[in-house]
Amino acid sequence: MTDQRANKSFILTLSCADRPGIVASVTTILAGLGCNIAESAQFWDRATNRFFMRIAFEAAASLGGDTVLAALHRTIESFGMKVDLVDGNRCPKIVILVSKFDHCLQHLLYQIRVGWLKAEVAAIISNHEDARATAVSHGIPFHYLPVDKANKAAQEREVMALVEASGAELVVLARYMQILSNELSSALFGRVINIHHSFLPSFKGARPYHQAHERGVKLIGATAHYVTPDLDEGPIIEQETCRVTHALSPDDLIAVGRDNESRVLARAVKMHLEARVLLHGIKTVVFS
Repeated sequence: MTDQRANKSFILTLSCADRPGIVASVTTILAGLGCNIAESAQFWDRATNRFFMRIAFEAAASLGGDTVLAALHRTIESFGMKVDLVDGNRCPKIVILVSKFDHCLQHLLYQIRVGWLKAEVAAIISNHEDARATAVSHGIPFHYLPVDKANKAAQEREVMALVEASGAELVVLARYMQILSNELSSALFGRVINIHHSFLPSFKGARPYHQAHERGVKLIGATAHYVTPDLDEGPIIEQETCRVTHALSPDDLIAVGRDNESRVLARAVKMHLEARVLLHGIKTVVFS
């Protein structure tokens, strides 16, 4: 195999009922196409007998994704596989929704700038004007879409239209302080990620860090998850906690929480865009 073949990369993810021969069948076909496997990860969920696999591989520049899927067709049919194939060289587009707090937005933009997160921000959408200057400074289209009870349905139609027009693979709620409707959550299922504190189901509602301070919590953290019509109960992608003490004020807890939120959200976005997250009912399989 020559170096000329390593001009294109793909990521293949699949799931199906577990039985012998899955890995051998897939990898044999890829080898027959002259592909070189760079990463491979598998997981068997014994409770549901469901098998999950992610393979990143390199291929000749002349090999297209349609050719790969055509070669795998019989195996896909035989095992009843759910399969997805993405271009590993692409720079995926994302749309970021934000309200007033911009720590998660700023962290995402920084990680994109330094190259740790491979993505293009196609648009920033907000129900406040606060993030406009940030968008302008980065050359990103900014859309101010105020929302209230009277115009929520119309505003969400505008949001969806912007997402579709942008060609974005993912919508990121970077502390967007609005609850998405059931209709929008369902339309974007598996394509929209939210971040929030990890106190839930405790300390719901306003000022959760102040509530936590009053109760003397010793652990705080953040959770990134896919958005579903069930508020804050979507499949979890990433979480992190850190220890705190009685000596910290509510403002100190907020500062620690913002740091956690920024890092957890960025990791979740990165894992999604690298096709490392496979949905499995109400939870996820995440290949690190």
